[in-house]
Amino acid sequence: MGVFETDGNDASGHEQVVFCQDRVSGLKAIIGIYSTALGPALGGTRFYPYESEEAALADVLKLSRGMAYKNALAGLDLGGGKAVIWGDPATTKSEALLRAYGRFVETLRGRYYTACDVGTYVPDMDVIARETRYVTGRSVEHGGAGDSSVLTAWGVYQGMRAAAEHTWGSPTLTGRTVGIAGLGKVGKYLVGHLVEDGATVVATDVSPAALEWASTTYPEVNLVPDNQALIASDLDVYAPCALGGALNDDTVPLLRAKVVTGAANNQLAHPGIGKLLDDRGILYTPDYVVNAGGVIQVADEIEGFNFDRAKLRATGIFETTRRILQLAGDEGVPPAVAADRLAERRMAEVGRLRSIYLN
Repeated sequence: MGVFETDGNDASGHEQVVFCQDRVSGLKAIIGIYSTALGPALGGTRFYPYESEEAALADVLKLSRGMAYKNALAGLDLGGGKAVIWGDPATTKSEALLRAYGRFVETLRGRYYTACDVGTYVPDMDVIARETRYVTGRSVEHGGAGDSSVLTAWGVYQGMRAAAEHTWGSPTLTGRTVGIAGLGKVGKYLVGHLVEDGATVVATDVSPAALEWASTTYPEVNLVPDNQALIASDLDVYAPCALGGALNDDTVPLLRAKVVTGAANNQLAHPGIGKLLDDRGILYTPDYVVNAGGVIQVADEIEGFNFDRAKLRATGIFETTRRILQLAGDEGVPPAVAADRLAERRMAEVGRLRSIYLN
């Protein structure tokens, strides 16, 4: 999809897309700003070896739009943006590259705040911050909040509790079987919450190291070889916690779970998947609603981080999810549609206030 093109789900288009290149360090990055209606755009930087420039552009456009909706429903006075760095972080990431990227972020003068995402970590944010003020998700040693995955997992757990209440009448996963696809940044914390709540956990990951960690730390977790096996398992809840597109035309027909609640961004391969899940009687809690704990954490850092305050805000994902599921039932639409409507309403109603001129 081109920068100026729209698809029926992106009627307003992006405000700004910036291509950044520094040949010496090897930096090739794209920053997408979808909306600043509610405030400066906030969203992480993904460092990933895309197959092509077109694939990188498509991802940043989709991710930045999702961040606008996520921040709106999280109740933040922040717009939506995202950045991608095209390359393999294992071989091309360097201090020079990250600092060059930070220089480009600084040129936007606060229209975009960056943070961690796939392939970038808290120490990377500390390096980027040597060149720009507009970075969050920093280390505790540098006045930041540290790992945002902590509250991302907490928020996903809250969304899962709300889905359990809606489906089975009680906001707990006790006695339920939850399948986690991805034991990385967020998945490993989510396992802990679920085990503590009394759930049976089944999990998988493409990384042997992650599987070894799970077998050592939580020997009660049942590990399966791949996502295909996980989807076909006898689950109550399926939790995609790796990359996007986990719910597609091939996987949804095989899914046995009654609820889908996970941390991954852009879980639906295309908008029609939401209807397919609904038709099969599978409750889907929109990813950008339940995985907002991380952005709540890094947003709190902008005003001076307080963990208890941030965790309280992330706990509110339970009530937000309940509201969306109720609205979906009242209006006879899939939860993803109900969530979009609430986000768009807030962006329109609060964003309109910016038209009131201030001296």
